[in-house]
Amino acid sequence: MPRRLLPEQLIPLVGTSRCPLLVDVRRAAALSSSPVRIAGAIWRDHMKTVEWLPQLPEGQPVVVYCTHGHNVSEIAASYLAAAGCDVAMLDGGIEAWVAAGGPTVICEASGLETGLPRPSVWVTRERPKIDRIACPWLIRRFIDPLAVFHFVAAEWVKDIADETGWIAYDIKDVFYSHRGETCTFDTLISEFGLTDPALLHLANIVRGADTARLDLEPQAAGLLAISLGLSAIEEDDPTQLEKGMVIYDALYGWCRYATAETHNWPARAA
Repeated sequence: MPRRLLPEQLIPLVGTSRCPLLVDVRRAAALSSSPVRIAGAIWRDHMKTVEWLPQLPEGQPVVVYCTHGHNVSEIAASYLAAAGCDVAMLDGGIEAWVAAGGPTVICEASGLETGLPRPSVWVTRERPKIDRIACPWLIRRFIDPLAVFHFVAAEWVKDIADETGWIAYDIKDVFYSHRGETCTFDTLISEFGLTDPALLHLANIVRGADTARLDLEPQAAGLLAISLGLSAIEEDDPTQLEKGMVIYDALYGWCRYATAETHNWPARAA
């Protein structure tokens, strides 16, 4: 019998690299009538696990959820367990998650299919610095964990997006970009309805570093220096993205857990 996880056990993992792959297995009708899904979750048909399990990252633990945590989750989890998957069920489903204050995202968003039945693909300018690394981190941690990112010459981003259907971001005159004094990171947070206080704190740091307003947060200058330095020493954009994921994991961890912690020398005895 697949094990069950309480929302309170899973909520601390959302937004981190330790989060299992969250799979929404609600029936299609239930998904289409719902305004939200759990942050970082993808949707898959609970009766077609044989088709989609091989497409998931190998070896990553999976947590499935439905509306109430009843028979639909049981079916999906049973199939996955029989196939050798490390799977658990979310006790109480998305209803219990929302009641516990777990983070959610809006199901319908520009350019994305409801529930993300397949990985989303994004495209932006090459040689990323701040926003173009921060946004993929946000997308993979809170919106689509399987998202794919491409970096191309700036003058071709929109043409490539139009021809391929990829989602352009952080360039002028596209939906996911700067708006007024805010940056693309802010736009994503707004459009997907994210309200996590730690994430909003991180957004201030990103905005300060990305828009030359280092007075917004003391950490903005540090993020700017680290981002420019990483871009200077790493010539391959996808590799830079993977290294940058660690930087934003750390910043988010600080915003969430460590803002009150201080460090000095000499260290005090325990």
